[in-house]
Amino acid sequence: MIPAMKSIEEKEQALLEELKSYGTLAVAYSGGVDSSYLADCAHEMLGRNAMMVIADSPSIPRSELQEAIDLATTRGWNLRIIQTSEHQNNAYLENKGDRCFHCKNELFTKMETILSEFGDIVLAHGAIEDDKGDVRPGTQAAANHCVVAPLQNASLFKKEIRILSERRGLPTAEKASFACLGSRFPTGTRIDLESMTQVEKAEAVLRARGYIQYRVRHHGDLCRIEIEPSDFGKLMGERTDLVAAIKKTGYKFVTLDLGGYAMGSSA
Repeated sequence: MIPAMKSIEEKEQALLEELKSYGTLAVAYSGGVDSSYLADCAHEMLGRNAMMVIADSPSIPRSELQEAIDLATTRGWNLRIIQTSEHQNNAYLENKGDRCFHCKNELFTKMETILSEFGDIVLAHGAIEDDKGDVRPGTQAAANHCVVAPLQNASLFKKEIRILSERRGLPTAEKASFACLGSRFPTGTRIDLESMTQVEKAEAVLRARGYIQYRVRHHGDLCRIEIEPSDFGKLMGERTDLVAAIKKTGYKFVTLDLGGYAMGSSA
């Protein structure tokens, strides 16, 4: 007999019970949809025994970092900000397809080192059921450090987490997908700090103009913008001013990808 599918309420209850069983927990928190929901649930079940750990590095736009800090402060979470140095790791900068492994490995290594003062604390990250179908080098880093994935253990999908986040009043319920700035470089193109900063400034132009889901793909002097096709008309209407603003960040050429935004694209 095929077992009955669990409702999202049953999945959330299973998640809460698992979180409570850990006693003390450190959540790798980024301010995204999944880690924010996990953080809120961990706080509910463990209070101050749940620590939300966010990495501060040039790979993360300042606006994203500040939003995540503000959310944690507003919700009363036990937040700790740590400095990570993946941008100083040549294996990360070479960007040969395993960039995410080196980024996550740096994060989990720093978490282990810094949180050792708390004794036998469990590390958790926001992997979800959807991730099982993707190639995610960061998952191997999590396995190497014995980092648990409570959302995945509860078989929660992104669409369910958005619904449950809305019920909790989390502003991240409808937040657009996000990835570190290193993902804006085609695989095989070396990453450097100056170019990451340039990408951040160019994306800030799009953010300031009200675009929600966007990417600036870095191709040397050329900036390739990915946005939702539904926003093409908006962009063309303000094309002249937008191009001028992005060129001020250092790009000579500004293009629009007619394929639209594509998650995971870096080619």
